[in-house]
Amino acid sequence: MKKFTLSLGLMLGLSLSSFAQITLSDLPYARPYDKRGLNTFETPKQDTAAFDGIKVRLGGGFAQQFQGLKHKNSATALMQQQGNNEVNLNQLMPIENGFNLAAANLNLDVALADGIRLNLITYLSSRHHPEAWVKGGYIQVDKAEFLNSPLVDKLMENLTLKVGHMEINYGDAHFRRTDNAHALHNPFVGNYIMDAFTTEIGAEVIYQNNGFLAVGSVTGGEIQGGIQNPDQRKPSFIGKLGYDSQLNEDLRVRLTGSVYTTAGSVRNTLYGGDRAGSRYYLVMDPARIASGVAVTTATHFTSGHINPGLTNSITAMVINPFVKYRGLELFGNFEQAKGKGRLGAADEPKDRTWTQVGTDVVYRFGSNENLYVAGRYNAVEGRLAPLAATPDVLNNKVNLNRIQVGGGWFVTKNILAKAEYVKQQYKGFAPTDIRHGGEFEGFMIEGAISF
Repeated sequence: MKKFTLSLGLMLGLSLSSFAQITLSDLPYARPYDKRGLNTFETPKQDTAAFDGIKVRLGGGFAQQFQGLKHKNSATALMQQQGNNEVNLNQLMPIENGFNLAAANLNLDVALADGIRLNLITYLSSRHHPEAWVKGGYIQVDKAEFLNSPLVDKLMENLTLKVGHMEINYGDAHFRRTDNAHALHNPFVGNYIMDAFTTEIGAEVIYQNNGFLAVGSVTGGEIQGGIQNPDQRKPSFIGKLGYDSQLNEDLRVRLTGSVYTTAGSVRNTLYGGDRAGSRYYLVMDPARIASGVAVTTATHFTSGHINPGLTNSITAMVINPFVKYRGLELFGNFEQAKGKGRLGAADEPKDRTWTQVGTDVVYRFGSNENLYVAGRYNAVEGRLAPLAATPDVLNNKVNLNRIQVGGGWFVTKNILAKAEYVKQQYKGFAPTDIRHGGEFEGFMIEGAISF
C-alpha cells in the first residue's frame, strides 16, 4: 500500500507531504459514491469544506453477481461448415447458473484549488477489457477566484464548468445506472435495454438556481478523439432544462428534458458507449459465429442490450420525471432517437426512429431506508439498420420488452446486497435472426461495495 501511495504521489507530481487523503464528505461539489449519493443528479453547489491545500481522495468500487438465467429462441437454423463440423450459427450459447467476473473500479478525486476538482475513474476489471483502462477524467470548476473578478465570483455561485473526457450529461438515467463496479445507485442489477451512456471529450456548463437547472455541452461527438476523416466528424451538442425542488419534508419533485444531436460522426456511441459490458452474461448470444471463433463474455459484452446503430447522425430527446414521497420513488424515461448509421463507406439513405419507455418504482423502508423493493418496465421499439446490398429497403421493425422485480439491503452505507427477477422478450426479428422468438428469464444476485 505504501508503494502504491508513493507511486500515486509521483504520478501526480506531488510529494507525500503536499497532500492528504480525505473522505468524500470533506470534498465539496462532489457526489458521494456511497448511499449518500442516492438520488443525487448534478453535483451540488454547496461549499461544504474550506480549502487548505491540495487533497487527494482514493475510492473504489467492487461488484460480484451470481447469474441464474435461461434463454431460448425459435430462429431458423443457419448451417455452416467449420472444419470437420457443421454448426448452426443461430444456436444459442449453452449457459448455466454461476458467478460472473468480478468488476472493480478505482476512483481518484483531487481538490486542486478552492472550488476546483479533478476526477479520474479507472476500470481495473471489466467484462469487456481484461486490462485496466481509464474510463475518463475531467476538471470541475465551481469557483474561479484565481481570476480575481467579483463579477465572475458572483456568476460562479450558480455555475459549474466541466472540461475533459467525461460521461456526458444527457438525460437523468445515467445517474441511476450501474457503471462497471459502481452499482450502489442502481436499484436493479441491469441497466436499460437501450443504454444512453458514453464518454466524450468536451466542455459542459451547468446552471443551478432555486431548483431551476440548465445544462449546455459541446463535445467531439465520439468516445475517442481523432483528426482523420474531417468531412465525417462534426461536434455534438447536448442540452438539458429542468426543475428540481424539495417541496416539503416529504415530497421532492424533479422534471428534466434533454437533447443530444450531431450532424455526423465516424462512429457515434451514444447507445454503444458502455465498454464495461452488461450484467446479463451471454444471453441471446450464439455459441459460434461465422468466422469460427468461439464466443466469449468479452467479445459479446452487450448481452441483453440493443444498439440502434445510429452511428453517423443522431438527434435524441428524453424526458425524465422523478418524484420521491417519503420512501416511495417514481422515475420515468421517455425517449426518442432519430438518425442514420453507416453502410460500409456509405451513409444510410433514410433516418430511422427508435423509442424507449422506462418506468421505475422503488419503495425504501426500514431504519434510514436501508431496505427497498423495486420494479421496472422497459420497452424499446425501432427499425434495424438496412442491409448494405439493399439500402433503400426498410428492415424489420422490432420490439424488446423487459420486466425487472427485486429488492436490496444496504448493510452499511458502502455495502449493498440486491437481487432481481428479470424477463426479456424479443419480437419482430426476422426468422433468420438469432433473436427471432428470443427470450431470457431468471434471477440475478449482486453484492456491491463503493467508497
